[in-house]
Amino acid sequence: MPKVGILALIQESNTFLKGSTTLDHFRHELLASGGEVRQRFATAHHEIRGFFDGLDRAGIEAVPLFAARALPFGAIEADVFDTLMRMMFEELSHAGRLDGLLVAPHGATVAENFPDTDGEWLTRVRRFVGPKIPIIGTLDPHANLSAAMVAATDALTAYRTNPHVDQEQRGLEAADLMVRTLHGRIQPTQAACFPPQAINIERQCTSEAPCSELVSCFERVRERPGVLSASLMLGFPYSDVGEMGSASLVVTDNQPELAQRLADELGQEMWQRRQGLAGTFLSVEDAVTQAAKMPGPVCLLDMGDNVGGGSPGDGTWIAHEIHRQRVGPAFVCIDDATAVRSAEAAGVGQWATLTIGGRSDDLHGAPLTARFLIQQVADGHYTESQVRHGGLTDFDQGRTAVLMTEDRLTVMVTSRRTPPFSLKQLTHFGLDPASFQILVAKGVNAPLAAYREVCPGILRVNTRGVTTADMTQLTYRHRRRPMFPFEPATHWNA
Repeated sequence: MPKVGILALIQESNTFLKGSTTLDHFRHELLASGGEVRQRFATAHHEIRGFFDGLDRAGIEAVPLFAARALPFGAIEADVFDTLMRMMFEELSHAGRLDGLLVAPHGATVAENFPDTDGEWLTRVRRFVGPKIPIIGTLDPHANLSAAMVAATDALTAYRTNPHVDQEQRGLEAADLMVRTLHGRIQPTQAACFPPQAINIERQCTSEAPCSELVSCFERVRERPGVLSASLMLGFPYSDVGEMGSASLVVTDNQPELAQRLADELGQEMWQRRQGLAGTFLSVEDAVTQAAKMPGPVCLLDMGDNVGGGSPGDGTWIAHEIHRQRVGPAFVCIDDATAVRSAEAAGVGQWATLTIGGRSDDLHGAPLTARFLIQQVADGHYTESQVRHGGLTDFDQGRTAVLMTEDRLTVMVTSRRTPPFSLKQLTHFGLDPASFQILVAKGVNAPLAAYREVCPGILRVNTRGVTTADMTQLTYRHRRRPMFPFEPATHWNA
């Protein structure tokens, strides 16, 4: 029976943050080896579960080796990356004979000592196993694809949806490519194209135009004879690295020239649509004013404090404006362990003047001070059974307080930064999402997989922060130049 090893190192790194990612960040989310890897993903709607299921169905032995995942945050500390590599290669060294490797990099991971972290660890794996062992894997479409990632692997396929709700399917796809490769039925070859552009995150929802039109171009290429996979790499603009930007990636069956030609054609399609993918920006004041007049609930997406993009989660810009305009009922979640402790000390059922949020820096808004009714303080662990962005099912936001002002602004205050990927974040605490006029979600597209179920109206808000949608407001030192939209007059042809 063939044996296929499974490796994963997943983190989206925001280099504009002051903080860095430590080993504790991985310990809190995922740091597993051996059989624990299979156990941790047994119920997740994730590509790693797809790896296992696909290999199991084909009668190929899956060998779980190593998996590490951390919530998006700052660059990984250098010694932490070195530690992760030691752990990974210890497992590889003890694995014995392997006939292939299924890998799950994120594609936008940055370590202090290796900016192209995914290219680095994949290259090390390739050197370790040699040129003949197939390495096939998945990528988040927010990857900043690099030539090193492409060169180190036989085939990579990215999730096709944003919000990411097809991760398990892409894991199954990668496993199927591996099975067919090991059986000698295909010989994957891949090529990429790197147009000098960054697609604005405000335009990266794959079910909304103009991104949906670009998605259709990739779908048509997948139907071409000899094509095994075609991936739209949206890119992650909050990693200031040389690889930052959008790309196309095509995998063919032993036709490298075809792979490059089709990747170039798709790159040209991306470039021709660059103006429409540059983004539009709605101010906080206008967003709250509009939301008050629309049929509710209206979801206001706080793009500058996008927890799924690494932001601190304590931004207050929208909360201040809701409070100022006295629009209610409204809901916002803010990460602030200090405020949770203050609320708990004041006591459930009591009114107290509390100061919430705005503690991380001056960029995400000043603290909100108001008089609150402390409605409840409880444990913040909840489970999501449906397929949501990221594919995970278990969440733990730590000790949590639910507070409400006289103007019916409900503020959920958490002790652990948690992305708004599940409506269970509200219903677990007895809150009915449909009862609010405004629901603030700290994200851009990821929350939609859950919030679309209850929100007839959705507005993306151009708040300030380390994930601001207006990329031109960020100070880059390492990105490619020239590059659209930073240099609007950039000329390029594939």
